Amino acid sequence: MAADYMRQKLTSFSEAVFPGRALRDNRQHHAIRPGNELVSNLPLQMALYFNVFFFPFWLVCSIVLLELKFYHLDEIFRFVCVTIYVVMGGTEIMRLYLGYLGNLQERVPELAGSWLLTLILQFPLIIFLLAVERAMPVPVERAVHLVQLTFIVLELVFGFLALRVMTQHQIMKFHLQDFDTIFDLEEGHQEVMGRYTPLA
Repeated sequence: MAADYMRQKLTSFSEAVFPGRALRDNRQHHAIRPGNELVSNLPLQMALYFNVFFFPFWLVCSIVLLELKFYHLDEIFRFVCVTIYVVMGGTEIMRLYLGYLGNLQERVPELAGSWLLTLILQFPLIIFLLAVERAMPVPVERAVHLVQLTFIVLELVFGFLALRVMTQHQIMKFHLQDFDTIFDLEEGHQEVMGRYTPLA
C-alpha cells in the first residue's frame, strides 16, 4: 500500500520534472506490434553465403585459366576477357556486400542495388563467358562458370521475391507508424487535459 502510494508520487513528480516520459514509456510498452516481424529471405541469404565462399575460388580459377589461354585468344578477346573479369570481380564484391546488408538489415535500397547489379552486369557477363566460343572456355572453366551462374540465377529469383515482400512490409510499417503517431498524440492530449481541471 505504501509502496504503491510512493510509486504514484514519484511518477507524478517525475512527470512534472520530465514531461513526456510517460509517452516514451508507453511507446516502449507497445514496441512489439504487428509489422515488426522479420522479413529477411533465408534462401537468398543461403545463396549469398555460399556465393561469398565460392567467389574467391571462381576468381582464382578464372584468372589462372585466362593466363593459360591468353596468347591463344584473339587480340580483341584478350581485352574483352580481361575487362569482363575486372568488372565482374569488382562488381561481385559490392553486389554480395549489398545483398548481405539489404537482406539481413531489411534495407530495400541496398537489396535493390544488389539485385540490379546481378541482373544488369553479372548475369549477362557470365552468360557471355559461357556462350561465346571465341573466348575458348575450357571444361573446367565452363564448370566453374556454371556454378557461378547457378548462384546468380538463384539470387535473382530469391532477391526478387525478397524485394517484393520487403517493400510490402515497409509500406505496412509506414502506415502502422502513422496510426501509432495519431494514437500517441491522442494519448498525450488526453494526459495533458487530465492534469487540468476545468474552471467552471
